[in-house]
Amino acid sequence: MFRRLLLFSALCTLVPLAAAQDRGFGAGIIFGEPTGISLKGWTSSKNAIDVGLAWSFHSSGSFHIHADYLWHFRDVFPHAERLVLYAGPGGRIRLASGSSVIGVRIALGAEYWVSGAPLDVFLELAPIVDFAPSTEGAMNAGVGIRFFFP
Repeated sequence: MFRRLLLFSALCTLVPLAAAQDRGFGAGIIFGEPTGISLKGWTSSKNAIDVGLAWSFHSSGSFHIHADYLWHFRDVFPHAERLVLYAGPGGRIRLASGSSVIGVRIALGAEYWVSGAPLDVFLELAPIVDFAPSTEGAMNAGVGIRFFFP
């Protein structure tokens, strides 16, 4: 009971302090290929850096790290101002036993900024061109949610 009361008190304290979804730092989870942790830090009102630390189920499994520089397009849906599209270039590393892969990716996504809560829900597709150790194409896709801190 004490733990529940402590958790409730912490949430009541932190939620009013939480930043909007277009500034600050967010952390959450992404499900798909790969599945793991999603981090986002805003650099301006239109740009952000997105990082993923995740497990890829491709082939025999591997650890996946990606980072993207994103531009956000808020005016695409004028009647749904909380629905925002984004795109941007990035890179990725996939670490597997016996071989590692390095490539570039283009993140394309849509996110919904939840009204009255410091949360965003997102859907993302990212075509990839791996160039080391060999050149081949790939795709990442996922859906996720992030909580934004002050």
